[in-house]
Amino acid sequence: MGISKIVIRVYGIWTNDDNHVLLCDEYHQGEFFTKFPGGGLELGESVTDCLKREWKEELGVEIEILQHFYTTDFFQQSAFDDCSQILSIYYLVKPTTEVPAEISTAKENELTIRKLGQTFRWIKGADLDESDVTYPIDRKVAAMLKKTLL
Repeated sequence: MGISKIVIRVYGIWTNDDNHVLLCDEYHQGEFFTKFPGGGLELGESVTDCLKREWKEELGVEIEILQHFYTTDFFQQSAFDDCSQILSIYYLVKPTTEVPAEISTAKENELTIRKLGQTFRWIKGADLDESDVTYPIDRKVAAMLKKTLL
């Protein structure tokens, strides 16, 4: 069976004053993975409203969207659904309210990630590598981002 739908995902890239980038470690459908915070577009929702909703749900924070960073420019099949193509849109963001979510400076152990579903951590921008994130689109974004942070 071939591709029958396109799934749109929207992610935020937050680089703090210390030039650290926020990553999200998740456990979903029996898989551990690392990505930028964000998620799937819902019907009737704009991409920026999606991103604001996702950050509110995941981190409990309001954000300002600073600028578009990247939109997928290659074919990517979904890792979770063989019939879906993924289109991801990335924006540079910054919180406009206090962040109540706990953010670590190291990756949590798998038991903690599995229990919580997702955790957040800072990684030094200068240390950011494609291998720090799981999926191909995020890896391209990590490589692009590292170039802007040097």
